[in-house]
Amino acid sequence: MRRVLVTGGGSGIGRAIGRAFAAEGDAVTIIGRRTEALTETNDGRGMTCRAMDVTDEDAVNGLFAEPFDVVVANAGGGSASPLTKVTLEEWNSTLSVNLTGTFLTFRAALNGMSEGGRLIAIASTASLQGAAQIAPYAAAKHGVLGLVRSVAHEVARSGITCNAICPGYVDTPLAEAAIGNVMKAKNAGRDHAIKILVSGNPIGRMITVEEVADAALYLASPGAAMVNGHALTLSGGEI
Repeated sequence: MRRVLVTGGGSGIGRAIGRAFAAEGDAVTIIGRRTEALTETNDGRGMTCRAMDVTDEDAVNGLFAEPFDVVVANAGGGSASPLTKVTLEEWNSTLSVNLTGTFLTFRAALNGMSEGGRLIAIASTASLQGAAQIAPYAAAKHGVLGLVRSVAHEVARSGITCNAICPGYVDTPLAEAAIGNVMKAKNAGRDHAIKILVSGNPIGRMITVEEVADAALYLASPGAAMVNGHALTLSGGEI
């Protein structure tokens, strides 16, 4: 039985990934800042829930008293604002949860991870291209991808892989905030706002959390043993 850790497991993508690995029979630990959300994710599935902040170095290090076989660094977030309106506090906060949190998680995970281990970062298409009004988020996610590609070289000879999943707009509470911003800015209805958001996706719809979870299952599988340092995009062909 594999030991699997998923950060940001209280909702959205992290919730789907945690449940997907649990359904495979893995021993899953999910972490997040809200105990109630973690309990809802678990919902009798036998997962271990730990309330903590991924930017807390001591707390993250304490997670790895026993090593994990698969570590999914999913915790993250961001908001939309023109660069001239971004405060230093907002900048630092965005980099902290998205980039520093991934760094702390992967660094601690590698201290005990054995051959066959899998490190997976949930990045974004914003890891591969910029966009207006998301400079802090895009900068952080570009950093996550750089971290992944560098770590991949370090761990390759150990039989460990490190990869990133880079989805476009996923149907999550975070996307709901983006939809609301477009509705306000364009004076548009919800359906039209969604069409605007996914206009760059040739398939023309939002990605489901289950599709991201399936990608994580693949990268953690034996069949992905030669996939290393890769940015797996889920964007319908946008990237």
